[in-house]
Amino acid sequence: MKNPRRSDHGRGTGAERIGRERYGRGMRSGSRVLVAEDDPKQARLVQVYLEQAGHSVIVVGDGRRTLEEARARRPDLLVLDVMMPSVDGLDVCRILRAESQVPILLLTARSREEDLLLGLDLGADDYVTKPYSPRELTARVRALLRRAGALPGVGAGPAGGEAVLRVGELEVDPNRFEVRVAGRRVELTAKEFGIVQILAGEPARVFTRAQILTLAFGFDHHVLERTVDAHVMNLRRKIEPDPADPVYVQTVYGRGYRMGPGAAP
Repeated sequence: MKNPRRSDHGRGTGAERIGRERYGRGMRSGSRVLVAEDDPKQARLVQVYLEQAGHSVIVVGDGRRTLEEARARRPDLLVLDVMMPSVDGLDVCRILRAESQVPILLLTARSREEDLLLGLDLGADDYVTKPYSPRELTARVRALLRRAGALPGVGAGPAGGEAVLRVGELEVDPNRFEVRVAGRRVELTAKEFGIVQILAGEPARVFTRAQILTLAFGFDHHVLERTVDAHVMNLRRKIEPDPADPVYVQTVYGRGYRMGPGAAP
């Protein structure tokens, strides 16, 4: 009996061979996940977790291949290790974020808060620190896909779904996962959309960072509350006429954030 895998022997990294061998054999779903991890054991672990959760998985083992596969395959989500050969994971994040809004989940062994915040500032949506549990990883992947409308049954939504939220010239459409400012469509990451949806849903109400983590992200207390600040900074760059003097996402010092009353009609 012929072994179709033999032609891959010796080509690419061990992590990439794992991905080629198993891609297409996992449980099929409406979501395709690109996993960028240079450690074959870690890559296999992530792949098994995600395939058991019903996702199709592609694995690559270096930064250059990550960029190539992300552009060619257009995955629904990227799981990206920070420490990658050829092109660093943070550089991959920066490059891809300039090209698309694909949700990015960072895998990192770094415990320094500034490293994690740098990744978020570059456009990553979330992170998981090693070692992580299968439940944590799959839950965060699912949350990002749900926010991006990339899960089966999630997306444009039926007629008569959630009402479009309007604050001044800002429009948030939860059914289509779209945001417009003065009629111009603004491309947001899944996390940025979650924040603006929560705030626009109750204008003038102050939400603490912990509340935003729970309501907009669906995550627990293990996530750094300062990650909210990083996402808010990126969100302001996209929707505010003057990010330095925001009229939409406003800071309430010592408490959290609110949708500014100055932006209301």
